[in-house]
Amino acid sequence: MLTHPRFDPVAIAIGPVSVHWYGLMYLVAFVLFVVLGRLHARRRPELGWDRSQIDDLLLYGMLGVVIGGRLGEVLFFQPGYYLTHPLEIFAIWKGGMSFHGGFLGVLVAMAWYGRRTGKGFWEVTDFIAPLVPTGLAAGRIGNFINGELWGRPVSWELPWAMVFPWVDAIPRHPSQLYQAAGEGLLLFGILWLYAARPRPLRAVSAVFLIGYGSLRFLAEFFRTPDPGIFGTLALGLSTAQWLCLPMIAAGLWLLAHPGQRPERA
Repeated sequence: MLTHPRFDPVAIAIGPVSVHWYGLMYLVAFVLFVVLGRLHARRRPELGWDRSQIDDLLLYGMLGVVIGGRLGEVLFFQPGYYLTHPLEIFAIWKGGMSFHGGFLGVLVAMAWYGRRTGKGFWEVTDFIAPLVPTGLAAGRIGNFINGELWGRPVSWELPWAMVFPWVDAIPRHPSQLYQAAGEGLLLFGILWLYAARPRPLRAVSAVFLIGYGSLRFLAEFFRTPDPGIFGTLALGLSTAQWLCLPMIAAGLWLLAHPGQRPERA
């Protein structure tokens, strides 16, 4: 059995300036987005993406992730807390970002980007889908370092069971690492390989929706559920699981109704 080391949330402190691990994980996510985006554009030149466009995508995506992720946490998971602590909404360095909120924020940002540049919405989402999971993995590692979003109780006999001493003395699943491996690395591998070959319009986006929705749905069985707007366990499912169901359904529908990519000169 293991004990969480309870890292100092501050990675670097120079005088009054401090850099938190959670913020560094976001930086890692953004750097990986650009690096992988350039590699993806190089291996699929027919998609018509260049470096400056990828840099612009990052800017739009950052806005969508941060604004949407925080609003999602506030509205979907802890509305009561933030209603009584409104200034805490802006303390994003302490953690507390909802994937589903960030996902919706990114969709809005990508639609905005597409409208401004003439790119089709599904062209944009198909391109960025393989670039997202490594950022999700980095975010989950940030959750682990922060010692938040711990797992459900588990038998002492599980070799990698972990005690989070500030919670209780009960061994738990290190669910943050499960999610980093599943929704992060595994999903990245699936999408990176799938997107390497020409696919119908919307297909890569569909695989992302199905893959993330399914892997997150499974991961929730090992993670202590957040209360959320649907209650702790509404009909046996957590709020995050309820939010994953429409993602999976939408992905299956998109995969069954592929589009045709526009011709590019």
